[in-house]
Amino acid sequence: MVKDIKAVALDVDGVLTDGTFVWGTNGEEFKKFSFMDVMGISLASKTGIVFALISGEDNILVDRFAEKMKIDHVFKGIKDKAKALRSFAEINKLTMEQICFMGDDVNDLGALKLAGYSVAPSNAHESVKRTVDLVTTKAGGNGAVRELLDGILAKKASGKS
Repeated sequence: MVKDIKAVALDVDGVLTDGTFVWGTNGEEFKKFSFMDVMGISLASKTGIVFALISGEDNILVDRFAEKMKIDHVFKGIKDKAKALRSFAEINKLTMEQICFMGDDVNDLGALKLAGYSVAPSNAHESVKRTVDLVTTKAGGNGAVRELLDGILAKKASGKS
């Protein structure tokens, strides 16, 4: 039930970003994040929802985003996202039913199937969209996380599942 969600774990590339990365001429990497998603995480955090970032990439930009958003649970360079999700649940003494996971590609399927509530952005891979409980109308990196969090917060406020 959505109203019972106490934690949200997010993939990064394709969920918090549009999945694009840009390399500068000196080899630096750039990613674009949405302030809509930033505000959604900020608002949800204030209600007590705990966040985790679970990324297949081992990238300093993930750390930078986590630091900005005060997200303490960061799993980078993860090949088995379901295992990372289990670890996040154990650390926070949560059941899987209390955790929402949002992912966009085939490497997220294990965690999506394990989570109590699974979500994908509208531009996710078709196999992911067929698996999840909800596909947002917004694309990754373009407010999909905010759409998810607004929905969770509205359900909690109304007391409906």
